[in-house]
Amino acid sequence: MTDLHDTLLTLDTHIDIPWPDRGDFGEDTAMRQVDLPKMKKGGLKAVCLAAYIPQGRRNALGRDQAWHRVQEMLSVITFLPQNAGADEARICRTAAELRTAVAAEQWAILPAIENGYAIGDDVERIRTLYDMGARYMTLTHNGHNDLADAAIPRTDLDDPASLHGGLSPLGRDAIRIMNECGMLVDISHASRDTMLQAVELSRAPIVASHSCARALCDHPRNLDDHQLVRLAESGGVVQVTAMSSFLKPSREGRANVDDLATHVAYIAERVGIDHVGVSSDFDGGGGIVDWADAGQSANVTRALSNKGFSSKEIAQIWGGNFLRVLERAEEISAA
Repeated sequence: MTDLHDTLLTLDTHIDIPWPDRGDFGEDTAMRQVDLPKMKKGGLKAVCLAAYIPQGRRNALGRDQAWHRVQEMLSVITFLPQNAGADEARICRTAAELRTAVAAEQWAILPAIENGYAIGDDVERIRTLYDMGARYMTLTHNGHNDLADAAIPRTDLDDPASLHGGLSPLGRDAIRIMNECGMLVDISHASRDTMLQAVELSRAPIVASHSCARALCDHPRNLDDHQLVRLAESGGVVQVTAMSSFLKPSREGRANVDDLATHVAYIAERVGIDHVGVSSDFDGGGGIVDWADAGQSANVTRALSNKGFSSKEIAQIWGGNFLRVLERAEEISAA
């Protein structure tokens, strides 16, 4: 199994940004679930590092703070290889660059953004963030923002159950600009209405960078069968994530890699192998039994093999499907 794992282009599509105050990314540190030594140990070859923007008030101060933070975080990601002293790591801006980096035995890093709150009420900022390297953005996090309704409203921010009825007019403009740039529309954290409207509107396939199957675990962050079908019809992909509460009810104990593989198998059977992948949400709350950090990534391959997936299918799950979707977004942008 180790031999198979070593041949794969293993891409974890959602890891939270490693701030400098959480230890050197080039050193093995207990402060992080993902760093270069753990990636090497686990045979993890590529990662999407997300600049996470917590939801704040929908006012001028909150929007300004979010805009400042996202630029700072993307700058940290962009200069991560230099700051870590790691010549063997590379920031990638296209699927082709990522494949080339992995083929050259470099660790590949693809920047991303978690929470469209980052742009405030100015959708043209998306172009700036794209130029800074961001290649996907979740429309929301927990809590509604100016773009769209979230799956989980924030009562502490005085959120109603629904603020926009899904996407706002600004959110619709944001998707148009993301399509123009080639930035993937990520519907993880979005409400059901937001997600379904995004599928209808986006010219490019959509992704769910860290979500699971609601039929197996009834959590508002997960996608129900109709959402899975619509996502697949868009050509998109859902990246089953190592968040225990998304994989099984907490009353049943902590989830493990077999539970993650069960969700992958369910989605593959429901909508096809082309539309499912995996992610960890490490350093952002993710971590399950036998995949507690990047150093244990080979256990995911083992669990998928035990579910009966072929080596070709495991390659699709571990990165092939996501890269195909990114390539399609690039093609649509260039057309």
